[in-house]
Amino acid sequence: MLDRDGFRPNVGIILLNQKNQVFWGKRIRTHSWQFPQGGIDRGESPEQAMFRELHEEVGLHPEHVRIMARTRDWLRYEVPDRFIRRDARGHYKGQKQIWYLLQLVGHDWDLNLRATDHPEFDAWRWHDYWVPLDVVVEFKRGVYEMALTELSRYLPRPDFRNRFLRSNVRAREFERHPSAAGFEPNFELPPGASFDPDPNANPANDIPFPPDPLHAPR
Repeated sequence: MLDRDGFRPNVGIILLNQKNQVFWGKRIRTHSWQFPQGGIDRGESPEQAMFRELHEEVGLHPEHVRIMARTRDWLRYEVPDRFIRRDARGHYKGQKQIWYLLQLVGHDWDLNLRATDHPEFDAWRWHDYWVPLDVVVEFKRGVYEMALTELSRYLPRPDFRNRFLRSNVRAREFERHPSAAGFEPNFELPPGASFDPDPNANPANDIPFPPDPLHAPR
């Protein structure tokens, strides 16, 4: 289903955890990382397509997430000819996307990369909101930057007071019982997943380092 300009309607998903980190998926059998995304089928609304893709690509259901925001309008990118099937060249131009910002209200173990017989990702991790766009296929980078920038205003504000209180409690717990303080994983990973719970965390006080300014949009 293409519009008259040759763009296929599509949805993109930025999924947050409670630390405002984003789900970052590695495309199966590649070294490319990206957000979940997929086409809108005929008769679907963007929101319906988003929930379908959310389940197909990461195994989540509507009750596992809360919609925080969506982009106001379509964001477009063109696909280079070398990535387009020969029979589609000449009328297919690229994708136009509505992007959704979701917050995970379920648990990490609700994620399942093999919810369908055609998985999109073979590994995943949580990453700082301003993800490194150099690992995204080049022709998508501009749309990623636009989506992240537009939706960043809707990020939940962390309660730093509670974080400091919690960090003091956890530090005392760690001195007495290191494994009971949450410094060891206590759940099984989703099928086919690899997981880095917080690559930028300071385990001494559980306060994340600030985002890398080199990756923030200018």
